[in-house]
Amino acid sequence: MLELDTARNRQLGIAMVSVTTLCFAALDSTAKWLVLVLPVFQVVWLRFVTHTLLAMVTLTPRYGWSLYRPRLVRLQLLRGLMQAVMTALNFWALQYLQLDVTGAIQFSVPILIAIISARLLDERLDARRWAAILTGFAGVLLIVRPWSQGFHPAVVLSLINAVLYALFNMLTRRMAATELPATTQLWSAGSAALLLTPLGLWQWTPPQDTVTWILVLIMGVFGGLGHLMVTQAHRYASAAVLGPFLYQQIIYMTLFGWLIFGDVPDATVVGGAAVVVASGLYLLYREFRRR
Repeated sequence: MLELDTARNRQLGIAMVSVTTLCFAALDSTAKWLVLVLPVFQVVWLRFVTHTLLAMVTLTPRYGWSLYRPRLVRLQLLRGLMQAVMTALNFWALQYLQLDVTGAIQFSVPILIAIISARLLDERLDARRWAAILTGFAGVLLIVRPWSQGFHPAVVLSLINAVLYALFNMLTRRMAATELPATTQLWSAGSAALLLTPLGLWQWTPPQDTVTWILVLIMGVFGGLGHLMVTQAHRYASAAVLGPFLYQQIIYMTLFGWLIFGDVPDATVVGGAAVVVASGLYLLYREFRRR
């Protein structure tokens, strides 16, 4: 069941989504390293296999057989499919793009949630919120720069991933009303691992050293913990409340990109990210005033 909409519960949800951003930044950093030495689909498959095994080992003693009995099987499978596609798109893009670029594009998720809510849930958007949305997309264009010679087609993969992630967040909120976070965690990872098994085995290349195997395990831990936290967070607060706090992920993405890969964001990316963040925060402000 969803928790009551109180200030304390919103604070708990925000704290959980903050842990999520750190986990996902570490996950992407690990994945970027692995896709440079292993095939993409193998890395994606291993990410969900390790996630599933760790979830079974750590969660079964606490939840027992209830862990394996979801109420919304079709939605669990849909969420797993979306998670598999999003991860594949993200890891594929990470072969060619810096961490700060993929992270900055993800900042458009709260803006996309506002548009999708207006379209699918008949939520009215006033002129000021539309202005914030349009400003946010101008910031995305600054990050992507489709007019420049440095534009890489992999940016399109990140943009598609952002749209799917907005829908994914809304679906998670819908499922959080009836499903245990642990059940959603296991079923989404397990179904994604099952769907990706043919591609993972088709591209199988044995890791060459112990460090690679350790990174694979760490990737599963970060992925599992991150998704558990974000699923739990949606029980305490709405997607509109949690969305803007995803922005802090860019701090970790930029830091890891600099420390691990030597990537430093240029002024245009920083400026575009600032515009998108400002737009998202304004949408949050308008959401609280409306309530």
